[in-house]
Amino acid sequence: MAAAGGSLLLPIVAAIIGIGVIAQLLADRFQVPSVVFLIAAGILLGPEVLGVVGPDSFGNALGAIVGLSVAIIVFEGAFHLRAEKLGEAPAATVKLITFGAAIALVGTATAVHFLLSAPWDISFLIGALLVATGPTVVTPILRVVPTRDRVAAVLETEGIVNDVTAAILAVVIFNAINVGIDEPLALLTLFAERLGVGVVVGGIVAGVLFYLLRYVDLSPGNAPRNARLLVLAGALVAYGAADTIDTEAGVAAVATAGILLGNADVPYEEEISAFKGDVTLVVLSFVFIALAALLRFDVLLTLGVRGLAVAVIVALVLRPALVFLSAAGDRFTTGEKWFMSLVGPRGIIPASVATLFAIGLRDAGRTASADLLVGTVFLVIFVTVVFEGGFARQIAEHLDIIPMRVLIIGGGSVGRSLAERLEDRGENVVLIEQNQAVVETARNAGFTVHHGDGTDTDVLQSAGAEKARIVVGATGDDDVNLLVSQLSSSKFDPETLVARVNNPNNAEAFEELGVRTISASLATAQAMDNYIERPSMMEWMDEVGHTGDIQEIEVTTEELIGHTMREIGPKLPGDCLIALVQRDGDTQVPGADFTIERGDRLTVIGSREAVREAIQFVNPDA
Repeated sequence: MAAAGGSLLLPIVAAIIGIGVIAQLLADRFQVPSVVFLIAAGILLGPEVLGVVGPDSFGNALGAIVGLSVAIIVFEGAFHLRAEKLGEAPAATVKLITFGAAIALVGTATAVHFLLSAPWDISFLIGALLVATGPTVVTPILRVVPTRDRVAAVLETEGIVNDVTAAILAVVIFNAINVGIDEPLALLTLFAERLGVGVVVGGIVAGVLFYLLRYVDLSPGNAPRNARLLVLAGALVAYGAADTIDTEAGVAAVATAGILLGNADVPYEEEISAFKGDVTLVVLSFVFIALAALLRFDVLLTLGVRGLAVAVIVALVLRPALVFLSAAGDRFTTGEKWFMSLVGPRGIIPASVATLFAIGLRDAGRTASADLLVGTVFLVIFVTVVFEGGFARQIAEHLDIIPMRVLIIGGGSVGRSLAERLEDRGENVVLIEQNQAVVETARNAGFTVHHGDGTDTDVLQSAGAEKARIVVGATGDDDVNLLVSQLSSSKFDPETLVARVNNPNNAEAFEELGVRTISASLATAQAMDNYIERPSMMEWMDEVGHTGDIQEIEVTTEELIGHTMREIGPKLPGDCLIALVQRDGDTQVPGADFTIERGDRLTVIGSREAVREAIQFVNPDA
């Protein structure tokens, strides 16, 4: 039996917060979404197992707790919905969040209606909730599976946008259910009313917060802390005020406030974002454990095979259909499309808003509808998070979409600078560093760092040396770099070995191993000479990786093979050119009549975006 009574409320709340923190630690340790551990903890604590937490554990406060949790979660997602990020995302993203979302909504609702014999209103409510994928479950997967920028941009942007839009759409449908509206015009009016109230209240709150953050001295000593607390309070006020004016308008209000503030130039933006993320992780514990408390195993058994069939249709039929249709004609490879199709886990918004709605349906006496809602949403979350999150790396490896893995031994300034350039091109870079202070510096800068001795075979192996195409010795110790090169060559056989040579006299020892060397003193001298003799070139080279770029790529597209440079030139983006061609070990500057052959390696130079576009044209699988 679920625990009840005020005497047990405090230890229950403390336990839930503690479990949430532990779930996040386990998620980071095992590189899987924390939702997996939160669901498991909720089932364990719920009425079907230990009976510690149940629908009556929080008395009449459960709806308010979940409602405020939803407000924080939606605000946090909306705060990260940046206009410039939408502009930079591939064209497929816009199709996914519009056309693709419509397919998911209608397809899911249809499957729920016919397979589970649910009324159309509840079917569309479930469909609206399951549109959302969400960055909270997608981002941990992308940390484990480092994909190319274009894939990550689509999945993350889709998750952020759908988090907000799915929540608002679900609220409108829920309101329609509550007041018995089934006519299109009345539904549109209801949508306009709720959205209008939410936009007005959210806009007012966002305006007040912006003024206070920008123009009021919040305290010289504690301004960042006060800014964080002010924004948190603003989100809760927006939700409460809008919900008081018009029932269920709070979600639209916090979404509006989050979007406006996120796109405004507010002070302490990074601190606010980090704080909101931490608070969201805590309230997620309440949401998922409350969801489990509302879940009954007999409901899952009743759903049975048909419930699992709904989950399979959502994950393996509708998702691939909407991804392939949305990405048609874009630059994604077939493997990348399948990866995006098979990695669309549901999580935070479906769970939190479904819990809120289930409480409302139970209060209205619609227990069967509440059970159907919770059971179906739980099944889809469980299936997609466990299987798609748990097997994301295996899926990516099978589809061969993980970019080149590079191991850099040495996390100092040289190693970090190289890692930054490689990661900016979408490569999968892992730093290995023994010094704990350097490890912390590199991790704080956002790099993936493996703590250990790079001259230890076990350390190299655990960092992924077996799958590394390139190993770089970038420490300030030639002996370490040489030993790393020897171990990597004999144990793991990467395609390329590169080492930093601090003493030019040691270069011969590296070359005997077939290691490409970069002499620190010689490279510095050459750079100085180039600045003296070729200042324009060096000034442009300083922008490589920022506004300009140079890339070398093997020709695979049939549109180039057998054609001359004169014919190819007009097909390239305007801000780039082919500077060099390597064939059979010889490199030359191609003339207008030079004919491209299969296997040629082209060096493309130009603006960053133009070079990346040209690379896709030269080798679509790159």
